[in-house]
Amino acid sequence: MATEDTKILLQAQLWRRTGRRVAIATVIETFGSAPRPVGAHLVVDETGAFVGSVSAGCVENDVIVAALDVIADGVAQRLEFGVADETAWRVGLSCGGRICVLVQKLDDAAAELLDVSLRMSTERRAHTIATPLDNGVARVIETGDPLAAFAGWSGVATHEAQRWFIEGREPAPRLVIIGAVHVAQSLAPMAQIAGFETIIVDPRIAYATADRFPDARLEPRWPQEALTDIGLDPCTAIVVLTHDPKIDDPALRTALASPCFYVGALGSRATHGRRVERLAASGVSRDALMRIRAPVGLDIGALGPAEIAVSILGEMILARKRKPLRSSAAVKEVA
Repeated sequence: MATEDTKILLQAQLWRRTGRRVAIATVIETFGSAPRPVGAHLVVDETGAFVGSVSAGCVENDVIVAALDVIADGVAQRLEFGVADETAWRVGLSCGGRICVLVQKLDDAAAELLDVSLRMSTERRAHTIATPLDNGVARVIETGDPLAAFAGWSGVATHEAQRWFIEGREPAPRLVIIGAVHVAQSLAPMAQIAGFETIIVDPRIAYATADRFPDARLEPRWPQEALTDIGLDPCTAIVVLTHDPKIDDPALRTALASPCFYVGALGSRATHGRRVERLAASGVSRDALMRIRAPVGLDIGALGPAEIAVSILGEMILARKRKPLRSSAAVKEVA
């Protein structure tokens, strides 16, 4: 599975390979409340066909017009839009923010770089693209690159008096669910809608069936075997749901030894206390055990499989975005 922005870039690649001339518009800076984040893409072909967005529909028409000019003359353009513009009602941002969009033609050099980037994404390799905003050639930032300090970050940066657009690209988020149980039947499709590639691991072949999980990848094996083959990276979340230590504990030991961004476990505080004792006795460190989110999910009073799945997905997204929850006090103050 690819991220939404990767799918947009794949379309640009496909159009060019079929002989169409293409431009790519990218949000490179945002100020205030912006509808799309830095790195959001809109691709346009020579006929005006487009895929993706750089706003909530507020400025797309003007960006498409600029993209057609860029396709025609090959000269990149930087566009700024904001609600304070005198043309705000025609081409402003109703959210009140401001964005800067870079529009570039997908020429031979850019297409070659795009091929490299998409290949790295397919291989689940995080990488960072550096695009000069004054002059020069865009590139993937490698170890030892003068811009290596910006790897993994996105935004406009200045290095040695030159301005660069830095774009960190990650593989699609992935969720590995240990246990093909009732909660998993709700969680799997919800996670897929949210953009997570979803894998179900359960050695009980009567549970892990295509009828129960029609759109998920099934791994009817023991977790310690399946997780080794799957490979756990920083864009992977793991949730264990079986309540069976023979299945859950090996999965947690493997997950806690990996760089995955989220490890959750279903069960009460008492159940989790016993789980922690078992894992500690098997050699898992205290620091590693602190990574487990248990009881799993945001504390929203969830009851039943569907509500529990919502709470788990919410906590996963929160962990992935690395953003703290707004406090109840702050919400009341605003109200």
